[in-house]
Amino acid sequence: MPPAEATPPRERGRAARYPFSAVVGMADLKLALLINAVSPGVGGVLVRGEKGTAKSTIVRALAALLPPVAVADGCRFSCDPQAPDPGCPDAPHGGAGRERAARLVELPVGASEDRLTGSLDIERALTEGVKAFEPGLLAAAHRGVLYVDEVNLLHDHLVDLLLDAAAMGESHVEREGVSVRHAARFLLVGTMNPEEGELRPQLLDRFGLTVEVAATRDPAERAEVVRRRLRFEDDPEGFAAGWAGEEAALAGRIAAARDRLPGVELTDTALRQITAVCASFEVDGLRADLVTARAAIALAAWHGRAAVDADDVRTAARLALPHRRRRDPFDAPGLDRQKLDEVLDEHGDPDPEPEPPDDGPGGPDGPDGSGGPDGPGGGAPGDLPQEGGEPSEPSEPSVGSGQGRSSDTEPASADAAYRPRLFTVPGVGAGAPGRRSKARSPYGRVSGARPGARGLHLTATLRAAAPHQVARGRAGQGLVVTPDDLREAVRDGREGNLVLFVVDASGSMAARKRMRAVKGAVLSLLLDAYQRRDKVGLITFRGADAELALPPTSSVEAGARRLERLPTGGRTPLSAGLLRAAEVLRVERLRDPARRPLLVVVTDGRATHGPDPARTAGLLAGALGSGASVVVDCESGPVRLGLAGALGARLGAEVVHLDRLGADALAGVVRDARSVA
Repeated sequence: MPPAEATPPRERGRAARYPFSAVVGMADLKLALLINAVSPGVGGVLVRGEKGTAKSTIVRALAALLPPVAVADGCRFSCDPQAPDPGCPDAPHGGAGRERAARLVELPVGASEDRLTGSLDIERALTEGVKAFEPGLLAAAHRGVLYVDEVNLLHDHLVDLLLDAAAMGESHVEREGVSVRHAARFLLVGTMNPEEGELRPQLLDRFGLTVEVAATRDPAERAEVVRRRLRFEDDPEGFAAGWAGEEAALAGRIAAARDRLPGVELTDTALRQITAVCASFEVDGLRADLVTARAAIALAAWHGRAAVDADDVRTAARLALPHRRRRDPFDAPGLDRQKLDEVLDEHGDPDPEPEPPDDGPGGPDGPDGSGGPDGPGGGAPGDLPQEGGEPSEPSEPSVGSGQGRSSDTEPASADAAYRPRLFTVPGVGAGAPGRRSKARSPYGRVSGARPGARGLHLTATLRAAAPHQVARGRAGQGLVVTPDDLREAVRDGREGNLVLFVVDASGSMAARKRMRAVKGAVLSLLLDAYQRRDKVGLITFRGADAELALPPTSSVEAGARRLERLPTGGRTPLSAGLLRAAEVLRVERLRDPARRPLLVVVTDGRATHGPDPARTAGLLAGALGSGASVVVDCESGPVRLGLAGALGARLGAEVVHLDRLGADALAGVVRDARSVA
């Protein structure tokens, strides 16, 4: 007997969703979602934007516009009865099947790997003695929408599994004696706030399209957004009914575009333009070419065209390429629109016949032509913003702007970043998953078992229950298990730490060569923190006081921007910097007790203002608690006072000279020591 179809977890079941058509503005986001609705093979959408911009609202509204899907009766994996998956675990399928609405399944940030991919059905294994598979969220989302809010906060191993399934169209589960393969084709949509941290570049590349969204600055539009939202909250069903006509028309247009999609021609000219654009912008691999081609075909189908034209290519490239052009994690995604137009024009169709010189301005590039950036392809609801539509970063006050500028120097540029030595916090922590210090976490290599029911260790549980079966009167196949038998897995993993930088920006650091080296070192450590999923904070001290230039955050890009604009000059209030660091560590310990700190003090050790650092170093050492500290000694010249080394001794810190901070320099020291030995 086939298993009953499970109710999809985390599927939104509200009586009325906010209508897609009622969302004000955000033309790019709407168009990107509609492109994927027409052609799910495009690869999904990553929505980047500031908080409170209705990212989640518009994504959840999309599911109501998708055509219904036919599913086989009793199939937990939503197989199409006309073309069932021959490898489906619930096969064979019988009957004509039934129709249901397309699902929107949400993946919570805190979900486990078992919940995402599925796992052994523990209940049936323990009570019936059978090996059965319990489907996960990937199975529930098949032929629907899988939505991940705050995807940048999702644990890396879950993101890898998720994007692999999205790219392959199927999920492989090999765990706990279960070997299952099932189809998992879905429209993947992720939303994120870049201020809370970025996705790794290789993961960014797995999303088909990326859209930057920002709240409108037009008071009239903002008023309309508030007005509509209040109406919806007062009467959700009535508000949705008022937009039912527009929603039905949009759903019909999506269905019609899907029907037209197989007949759309990707001409040789359009394909040449796509490959030329991807090559000109130096994107890695060929995924960008494929995604751009699929998106351009979907755009042509959406606009009712029989063949892809230059405007389809332009729009597809504008959505598919910006996030693939990042060469460094600190690079902002973007695309040079003028260069894009030049490449399209260069590789477009040549004029079949040269225009006579006296024809006037009506040629292909004249005001009546269709090849310019304002040509066709921008009709509603896919209207596109004007060139240069990416939101600009708001200006920020310069660091230390409240101090006297008489002794300031212009901010020095940073030396090139390099791979720094790995600094870790000793001991075993229990903080957020990352890649720096050893930790006990729900993720990582299983190293043992202990009493408990969180993250069940099946083998250890069975081993604990087995000796007591006779005494418990076992009569059938199933084991008799009590709560005392339950064992949970102990996993050895890595955690992310709070890396707090305390940087000397005083006059003693103002020599441009030294400051460039210091900024290069801190930038290298920031890049290392990005790759190891740490939180970072930045304190600078100069003049008469210290400033928290960057409160602890997961956005290391913000730290790089603050560092770039860091001026130098004035006296050296070293004690003020240490005291500010102690206060920040105290507050962060209250906010996140499990995250251990790593303090990095970058200084030459001189103090020309304020109390003696010897008295404040002890206070800072106490604030570190279970954390660790590193002092980067910036002192240079033939005569050195060793003040940074003395500060490191008081902090109990590892002292590393600026010239020895790189991993290659450490390897050279090791080689020299071995040769002497």
